[in-house]
Amino acid sequence: MKRLLRFVPLLILLIAAGVVYGTGVWHQLTWQSLAVHHEALQAAVASHRLLAPALFVLIYAAAVSLSLPVGLWLSLGGGVLFGGWFGGVLTVIGASIGALVIFMVARSALAPFFQAKFGGKINKLAPGMQAGLERDGFSYLLAVRLMPVVPFWLANLAPALLGMRLFPYAAATIIGLIPASLVLNAVGAGLASTLVPGQTPDATVLFHPIILFPCIGFTALALAPVIWRRVKSPRVAVTDPVVNVRH
Repeated sequence: MKRLLRFVPLLILLIAAGVVYGTGVWHQLTWQSLAVHHEALQAAVASHRLLAPALFVLIYAAAVSLSLPVGLWLSLGGGVLFGGWFGGVLTVIGASIGALVIFMVARSALAPFFQAKFGGKINKLAPGMQAGLERDGFSYLLAVRLMPVVPFWLANLAPALLGMRLFPYAAATIIGLIPASLVLNAVGAGLASTLVPGQTPDATVLFHPIILFPCIGFTALALAPVIWRRVKSPRVAVTDPVVNVRH
């Protein structure tokens, strides 16, 4: 019975995801919807200064937990409704909670099966990966978080399946989400005055120099300790877990 109970959270997430995708309700979490309803939403935020931020965090956490492809629009929307700084803080909180939910559920329900089925093969193909994750998992995941080009759902799921510990996962997630979240919310705050129904910002905003260059810089800083350790000890051959996390 205890073994079956660990699948209950996964079952709840799968049912919720099926309902959300099946009904299409997640399509309301788009820039077009915000452009149509932003005046009413801004009035609601002004009238409910405590409830509105809490609800935004809850929606963001649920979207991440269900792996809905709406993170960009929620981040921009946070800037529109709450301003760049406060919206960025709420985004980090909501995204971190959602990422932790996926990690805990996957580690409990899927990791034992994954390790039993593929653990031996992974150890043969990449014998140093487990040790690398234990030693440098924080730096690798931080680098992945800092680069917004890595699918967020994959960066949430892979560490759990590969046996990463909770504390470095949580720390790398929270710290790694801060730069892009603040920048995207600042962009959203700047776009608030130009909201027009039917018009959507190009998703290539993620690759704008003002977003991409700082993320590249932070990524380099995150990997610096790992690179230094490799240079300092060139004889120690450890398979790079970043490759495994990304694929």
